[in-house]
Amino acid sequence: MKSTSRRWAGPLLLSAAMLGCSAAEKQAARPVAIDQTKAARPTEKTNAPVAARPAVRQASLSDQPSVQLASVQMPMHNDEKMDGMQTDDQQPLKQHRFQAPAGTPPAPPDLSANGNLPPLGEPLSLELAEALACQHNPTLMQAQAQVQGELGKAIQAGLWPNPTLSYVQEQIGVEGTPGEFVGGTVRQRIVTGHKLDLSRQKFLARTRAAEWRALEQQYRVLNDVRVHYFRARGHFELVEIHRELVKNAEDNVLTQRERYNVGQATQADVHLANVALQRSRLDLLKNENNYREAFEVLTALLGVELPIAPLDTPLAGDLTPIDYQQALGRLSDESPQMMAARNKLDSDRIKIRRETVEPVPDIVVEGGVGNNFETTETVGMARVSVQVPLYDWNQGAIRQAEADYARQQGEIRRIELTLKQDLARTYRNYLTALQHADNYQHSILPEAQQAYELQLNSYKENRIAWNEVLRTQETYFLLRAEYIRNLIAWRENEVLITGFLLHGGLMAPETALPPGHIDSVPKPR
Repeated sequence: MKSTSRRWAGPLLLSAAMLGCSAAEKQAARPVAIDQTKAARPTEKTNAPVAARPAVRQASLSDQPSVQLASVQMPMHNDEKMDGMQTDDQQPLKQHRFQAPAGTPPAPPDLSANGNLPPLGEPLSLELAEALACQHNPTLMQAQAQVQGELGKAIQAGLWPNPTLSYVQEQIGVEGTPGEFVGGTVRQRIVTGHKLDLSRQKFLARTRAAEWRALEQQYRVLNDVRVHYFRARGHFELVEIHRELVKNAEDNVLTQRERYNVGQATQADVHLANVALQRSRLDLLKNENNYREAFEVLTALLGVELPIAPLDTPLAGDLTPIDYQQALGRLSDESPQMMAARNKLDSDRIKIRRETVEPVPDIVVEGGVGNNFETTETVGMARVSVQVPLYDWNQGAIRQAEADYARQQGEIRRIELTLKQDLARTYRNYLTALQHADNYQHSILPEAQQAYELQLNSYKENRIAWNEVLRTQETYFLLRAEYIRNLIAWRENEVLITGFLLHGGLMAPETALPPGHIDSVPKPR
């Protein structure tokens, strides 16, 4: 009996020692939790309720129920050597030793330089921006100057020619006298065929066309101001959303490091979280640059220097769609481009009449009074002259006027078809953006917000991990960014449709002066 107990005592003691060594090695291989500074959760007031993250439950092996594995110890005979034997747990000990997770990469320099991009000036409303543009935009002053120029041509074209005063001394020295006729004459050209009236009517029609072009330029300026105002407002809201996305990415980095500490994530997960953080920071920089550019373009249209200021007028608005047929009819009947082209056609019609009466000869009347020193008498003189249109009866100018009239008829049709084409393209973009914005507002965003709230409640009840909440929160913010982009596109295209598709607030206004020698004469006709 004693020999039997001695025989089993050695193996039992050896098995107990091996089990103790294996347990110690497993305890040493456990990752030790590293105290990391937790990034603050989003606390800024955003459009979506973002609840503070509950305290992360520190998982440890002591929380798990202990499980003892039964093993069968076979007796060892012939005093087998145990010194060179190693267990399976001892072999990979150095390969699985805990390593600290990768550090968080630094933020780009411009991110800290921009800070929160705080608005510096007084709040700027859309109405104030429009008023500043009407006062300081140089193209509006140019358009008004063109109106005054056409009006000046109308005034000048209807004026009578000035008379000509002459001093005449004929036959000087005849019989020792100063001359046979010494005196003065007056010569006046009498314009016939109602040429002056027709010329004035033609340039008055051009003046009305210039007034429509001035209104067209005003629409161009105001449309551009509205488009860039809403674009700047939208980019500012995108900046706010991307700041929340950066906070989300920072929280995700911290979460992955914590999961790595407890053996629930790999170093690759930590590196990918760092990559996502850097991309979020770069996206934030891009949107801040877009906002700064949009605001600077807006101030250029206003014609004044303004610091970056908050924009009061909201981006969202009434999403009632515009009827396409009504927009097309309004564009054809009331567009300043169409009205200016029609007034130009009236001017060309009058021009044909004006050039037709050009061959009617004007009457030149000349008369005077003086002394005849040879006979010592007071005498007078008179002369009437006309130009006979024998070879030149203005046939080339008449043909040019008729060609200009025909060309302007085609120009009106061309403008009408071009506007219809542009409206179709703009209305497509408008309707697409409106449909997306409406669906995001009433369906997608509420669903995403509800999903985020459900995920947050599940985390509070210890049913899901925090990284699942972060993914849902990130999806919600990305959807909000898409909603803002659709609102920007909707506002831009709505402004163009209601503003007769006019844009280009810093382009020089068009002139109504057609080519040709008819307007190259000293006196406009």
